[in-house]
Amino acid sequence: MRTERVTVFPDVANLPLRPPAMLAKAAASLDLLSGGRLELGLGAGGFWEAINAMGGPLRKPGESVQALEEAIEVIRLVWSGKRGLRYDGGFYQLAGLNGGPVPSHPIGIWLGAYKPRMLALIGRSADGWVPSLGPLKPDELAAAAARIDAAARAAGRDPAAIRRLLNVGGNLSADQFAELALEYGFDTFMVGGWPDDKDGLQRFLEDVAPRVRELVAAGRATGPRELKA
Repeated sequence: MRTERVTVFPDVANLPLRPPAMLAKAAASLDLLSGGRLELGLGAGGFWEAINAMGGPLRKPGESVQALEEAIEVIRLVWSGKRGLRYDGGFYQLAGLNGGPVPSHPIGIWLGAYKPRMLALIGRSADGWVPSLGPLKPDELAAAAARIDAAARAAGRDPAAIRRLLNVGGNLSADQFAELALEYGFDTFMVGGWPDDKDGLQRFLEDVAPRVRELVAAGRATGPRELKA
């Protein structure tokens, strides 16, 4: 309530533990309360034994991707605010639900994804990609981005409309951040990881971040660059 620009972003919500219709209503309510400052990050699962121990479903990889695709459709239906919504999926159903509340802005759906089927789902249906550097290796970035782009084109979408956010540690240099933006198309970074450096965040905000912005602005001024192969 004391801020005007800070965005709320679950990075990412574990879908198998959250019914999509209820998640949609909670997200819309928070978007209204924050004045349109919510984005929704979703994950298909992972840590399946822990999910199952909490009463959640135990899904195979293909099932988890299909369930996530259905969930995206359900969430957007609920956000439409229409009445008497029905959905008959293999994993989720709506039986005459009255949608709403309607978000105060078009909430983006971002997917944490690494494998081919999930990357293709981003290209078809999502608004953004939010992987983490580590699980996704630097030499895998270009191929993963290309798979998203190809799926987007096949679905009649503009790949450039799909935003790219990368979770990274704070130990990267300004040059490394700039390379990730200019060479691989990431437009936003979620940065953390200064457990033994009490001044790490302050130094990042005062020194590294401004330098990254300068390098990216200079790089973009020279014209578009091809993604690394």
